[in-house]
Amino acid sequence: MTLTTSTPARAQRPARTARPRRYLMCPPVHFDVCYSINPWMEPEKPTDGRLAVVQWERLINLFLGLGHQVEQIHPVPGLPDMVFAANGATVVDGKVLSARFRYPQRVDEADAYINWFRERGYQVHEAEHINEGEGDYLVTGSRILAGTGFRTDPLSHDEAERFFGRPVQSLTLVDPRFYHLDTALAVLDYDEIMYYPKAFSAASQAVLRELYPDAILATDSDAEVFGLNAVSDGRHVLLASQASNLIDELWSRGFVPIGVDLSELLKSGGSAKCCTLELRELPAR
Repeated sequence: MTLTTSTPARAQRPARTARPRRYLMCPPVHFDVCYSINPWMEPEKPTDGRLAVVQWERLINLFLGLGHQVEQIHPVPGLPDMVFAANGATVVDGKVLSARFRYPQRVDEADAYINWFRERGYQVHEAEHINEGEGDYLVTGSRILAGTGFRTDPLSHDEAERFFGRPVQSLTLVDPRFYHLDTALAVLDYDEIMYYPKAFSAASQAVLRELYPDAILATDSDAEVFGLNAVSDGRHVLLASQASNLIDELWSRGFVPIGVDLSELLKSGGSAKCCTLELRELPAR
């Protein structure tokens, strides 16, 4: 495990507690960039499939080393973006809202994820409206933050609120480079986040300032290396190692940033969070 940058003085850092998580991930054995549905995807550029697998396996090993559980779904030939498991569904209290993809190239991924959950006894609601799973639904301690603007239909936000029985806060994305909410915002702990203000409409920026006045704000350079496509367990934060400003801010807030390299998957517009779907169960009694 490689920790990024030096650690500030312990006395200046609040204590953080990691909570074991359970994740669903998909091996990138069929990963390729053979079409373009976001500004990051350039099919004319070569993709190294073997390197993509190596980088993905390093991410899994980091999760396992931190004490988390990782389940795997079998990758389906012809679905190169299935590696981005976060887009496959949203899971809250053991209930699953399926994805319903906007672009035809990804539509069949939804059924693969639905089948995985149903085979394991989950309560699955097949989405009526377009949504791209945890790409646009991020769960905090008190609400679900929901993105729209490029992929997820705002009507899906009402659907999610009814199904999960939790308040859903809509946020509008305006920069096509940050087409999913999880490319522009990351949940760090119960109600702590970091985000890139310029990715959001003026109205949504005002909402975020009101709800999260102490949030960490990403710089242009942080956002451009997908530093916000991060995974946090409440203490450790796995994110792009080039996101130097975010890394320094995380250290100062008591988090332990861990740099990851997913350069091959970034060619398709994804990084650590895109690869990671959290399986949130009801608390054990």
